[in-house]
Amino acid sequence: MSNLSRELVFLILQFLDEEKFKHTVHKLEQESGFFFNMKYFEEMVLGGEWEEVEKYLSGFTKVDDNRYSMKIFFEIRKQKYLEALDKHDRTRAVEILVKDLKVFSSFNDDLFKEITQLLTLDNFRENEQLSKYGDTKSARNIMLTELKKLIEANPLFREKLQLPSLKNSRLRTLINQSLNWQHQLCKNPRSNPDIKTLFVDHTCAQQNGARAPSPAANPLMGAIPKPAPFPQMAAQMPFQAAPAPISASLTGWMSNASTVPHPAVSGVPMGLSSPANAAAMLKRPRTPTGPTIDYQSADSEHVLKRARPMGISDEVSLPVNVLPIGYPGQSLPTSMYTSDDLPKNVVVTLTQGSSVMSMDFHPGRSTYLLVGTNVGDIAVWDLASRERLALKNFKVWELATCSVALQAALVNDPSVSVNRVMWSPDGTLFGVAYSKHIVHTYAYHGGDDLTARLEIDAHVGGVNDIAFSQPNKQLCIITCGDDKVIKVWDAATGARRYTFEGHEASVYSVCPHFKENIQFIFSTSVDGKIKAWLYDNMGSRVDYEAPGRWCTTMAYSADGTRLFSCGTSKEGDTHIVEWNESEGSIRRTYVGFRKKSVGVVQFDTTKNRFLAAGDEFMIKFWDMDNVNVLTSTDAGGGLPASPRIRFCKEGVLLAVSTNDNCIKILANADGLRLLHSLENRPYDTLRTSSEVGVKEANTPRQADELMDPLGPRIGYFAQIGCYPRFAQASGMVPLGAVSVAAGSSAVPDRGAPVAEITALNGDGRGLVDVKPRISDEPTEKTKMGKQVEVNEPTQCRSLRLPDNLVATKVSRLIYTNSGHAILALTSNAIHKLWKWPKNERNASGKASSSVSPQLWQPASGILMTNELNDTSPEEAVHCFALSKNDSYVMSASGGKISLFNMMTFKTMTTFMPPPPAATFLAFHPQDNNIIAIGMDDNTIQIYNVRVDEVNMKLRGHQKRITGLAFSNVQNVLVSSGADAQLIVWNIDGWEKRACKFLPIPSGRSASSLPETRVQFHQDQMQFLAIHETQIAIYESTKLDCLNQWAPREPNVLITHAVYSCDSELIYTSFSDGSIGIFGASTLRQRCRITPTTYLPSNISSNVHPVVVAAHPSEPNQFAVGLTDGGVHVLEPLESEWGTMLPPENGVGSNASSSQAVGNHSSDQAAR
Repeated sequence: MSNLSRELVFLILQFLDEEKFKHTVHKLEQESGFFFNMKYFEEMVLGGEWEEVEKYLSGFTKVDDNRYSMKIFFEIRKQKYLEALDKHDRTRAVEILVKDLKVFSSFNDDLFKEITQLLTLDNFRENEQLSKYGDTKSARNIMLTELKKLIEANPLFREKLQLPSLKNSRLRTLINQSLNWQHQLCKNPRSNPDIKTLFVDHTCAQQNGARAPSPAANPLMGAIPKPAPFPQMAAQMPFQAAPAPISASLTGWMSNASTVPHPAVSGVPMGLSSPANAAAMLKRPRTPTGPTIDYQSADSEHVLKRARPMGISDEVSLPVNVLPIGYPGQSLPTSMYTSDDLPKNVVVTLTQGSSVMSMDFHPGRSTYLLVGTNVGDIAVWDLASRERLALKNFKVWELATCSVALQAALVNDPSVSVNRVMWSPDGTLFGVAYSKHIVHTYAYHGGDDLTARLEIDAHVGGVNDIAFSQPNKQLCIITCGDDKVIKVWDAATGARRYTFEGHEASVYSVCPHFKENIQFIFSTSVDGKIKAWLYDNMGSRVDYEAPGRWCTTMAYSADGTRLFSCGTSKEGDTHIVEWNESEGSIRRTYVGFRKKSVGVVQFDTTKNRFLAAGDEFMIKFWDMDNVNVLTSTDAGGGLPASPRIRFCKEGVLLAVSTNDNCIKILANADGLRLLHSLENRPYDTLRTSSEVGVKEANTPRQADELMDPLGPRIGYFAQIGCYPRFAQASGMVPLGAVSVAAGSSAVPDRGAPVAEITALNGDGRGLVDVKPRISDEPTEKTKMGKQVEVNEPTQCRSLRLPDNLVATKVSRLIYTNSGHAILALTSNAIHKLWKWPKNERNASGKASSSVSPQLWQPASGILMTNELNDTSPEEAVHCFALSKNDSYVMSASGGKISLFNMMTFKTMTTFMPPPPAATFLAFHPQDNNIIAIGMDDNTIQIYNVRVDEVNMKLRGHQKRITGLAFSNVQNVLVSSGADAQLIVWNIDGWEKRACKFLPIPSGRSASSLPETRVQFHQDQMQFLAIHETQIAIYESTKLDCLNQWAPREPNVLITHAVYSCDSELIYTSFSDGSIGIFGASTLRQRCRITPTTYLPSNISSNVHPVVVAAHPSEPNQFAVGLTDGGVHVLEPLESEWGTMLPPENGVGSNASSSQAVGNHSSDQAAR
């Protein structure tokens, strides 16, 4: 159903309510599922109309949709059961128990038994938990309060609890306007037209001399007395603040946003399908000038209905072992994060020397801060060393080539201030916008190596903002200025590509973004106007007024799904709001500002969860889903009234300007750990690339040993490994390699989304909770001479997981995203789930080699078992993928693909029967309902679970698909096959971007159908390719091989490999039973674990690991699945696995040293 059709339903609801068709109103509410009338629901609950209550709810949710829905239905049925017991109607109570409550026994059998035992009591209040149960009326009121909280938190009710703001009798007004229009178009309009029907268009019979009156002054449909307007539901909304009045609609601001994983407001997305053309996405809201209107129908039909049972929710708030059923008073968690996750502790103070105007953290190096000041200085600081690495004072590079206006301005007043500094998405460039005409860009290679790139005389007057975007995959610079113009420049040449005119006042900020392949730019001017532009020189698509109507900046959340703006009026009133992009209206307005702010309030976003603003001499923080201030800090005092603030990309550090020309760095625990881990590095590791990394290497080994010019990579803040040959070819070693999708948000948070590790099963894992790798040891280069071989059980911690089921080969293995469990798929098509207890020995409840887990099964005793085809289970190709919230697993073993509920082990649905059979599965990183499915007919199918259809079929491999991995940053899918071929697909249009065959080392012959796996590094730029003959690192744009390693002995095969959660290590298993641990940047061994370390002495020599899984937040923990069905968890005795083996030693008797990047000849593949 289109958006206009949806709005028509609201108009009909209003009309029916005004005409007193109450029963019909509520029936339409239920059947459409667009508006949940909380007042009507309250009346039914308090009246005990339980059948009607459930019938009404059924239009919006079902019992098994999610945890919130389950608890809603449970509370209602429990209350109905208790009321029957209170009336001593045992027959009715038993009926309710069997028909209504029995369904919950599969989720919590103990609770169901306890409820059943209430039948044996004369008064159920004898039960301790029900001892405070009062009379029926009070019990219903208590339950209603709980139900309202659950409904407001349920994602399926998002945006359904409040009607749009409508004037009275809006449908009648539209009909009047239509009739007036029809009358105006009559050839012979009468002065007193007689309207008798709406079924056909109106025409007037011929009448001499008559002229039509003004349609505005002559309503053709007489007004009928009407009751009060349709009831507004603001009182029942989870956010009480009323939005600012809206004068018009920002039509089609967004298209198909991903589900936002915030339980208080998240839910089925207001998804809009791609418009037929780019302009349709940002259509200008104007009154039609002709008799016909071509309405846009951008949004797809299915997203406006309740999700089908097989649709996958993106809820992430509750772990899989938490049952959301209980007695009143039990609360549900409402946030992934707490205020403790915010950086509030001052850890570093930097003395800049002049007033700070703008700051930006490097997208790849979280401790590098770019600063611009009021005297035109720019500086790059390293927060770990407290050192100012580079400083440039303002000067015009080529004054003679500048405009006369700029030369005159500098003569009249030579002072120049920085208005904005901004890193490019990959961190190799940054741009500076100055208060007079000029934009500068610099290339930065580390240390004090600042290279001037472009000087652009961009605007007449001040350049107020600068941003980077990538329309048509070409890096561009966007600027705006006092001359009321927005301009787009080629970042390489400085050539002007677009000019956008239409603002009537100075343009204050720009915010580039993209939705569904549509690149656009939001701009704001000092008269409060918001406009939106496509890259087509066709004018603004949006003309709208922002709250505050003066200086406003706009910013998206890191994942690009939520849009915010912060504006300060001339009177000092500040407004931070979240926009409903699909409607162009304000979703919520945040409160907590002083009445008259001093200066323009600056704000920023972080972690897809928090907002921050500098106000009232402090920093105030908001949870995005709560309009009230969450917490605040004055950072130890000394802040200006409206300090300038900036988060680093991971949200663990926050830079704040001070009154005394300093910068305070605030950190949370992870940020403090990061700074401590880096502050004691040898000074030379901070030097420039010319001093460390870009000297020409004379030998392949020297090339392998080139160090990253910015020092060792620490934990999840690591962004890039060593690029020896690539560095030489490009003339520089990249400073970080985080790239964002084209047109990522610009003001004020233009950083890339938090990168996600893509595991070998295709899951995207958020890196926020990864424990940073802390080490004060020397770098790998200095440790390389030490040999670490683990060959005794006492030299590491290992644990074989208990198993009382039939033991068969482990085909697939993965940790759950929470890190609390391990899931295995065995060769007999059965899944096994081990969960770790949370107790005194294991306070975190996460997987550990020190505590034995439980092989978990639901009370029903069922197993998650895949359907099998005619082939034997041992011959089938097994694959699975786990949803981000650990609630679902999609799996196949040669037969249909099955979707299992991880809490109940029940099969939710099956689909896609063979042939062809699925051989690999990967969830789309932005949408759990989109799955990439590798098939044994050599194709990849892009499948939409919710609508049960294949969107695209990709062809290019010559043998079956054996690996898939998505990159959020690069916006690509990398596939691998049994043909040893790698293919990169652009996920926007699914076209093939690059392909390459793995070079098989000389003297090695691959088996007939060897599995080639792929997994992205956490920087999402390079990926690991695993083949039985080699492991290799590739960059994902042109598939250049950056590094390669192969075992020397031909009878030793690599069975599997995987990155550690921080991408610092690679865990590799071999067919001789050994396990190698490699440094990810150099592919040199740090440790070798022999089979005798973890396997009993009496076990067959044929037993070896066939699959490896890395813990999602413990970098030094991994698990292996064996050919005999065993699963072992391994951890080092110390904090980290040992240092590298010398090159002459290897895995599996004698393994080779690392092969030089870019050289794939056989003599170097194994030496």
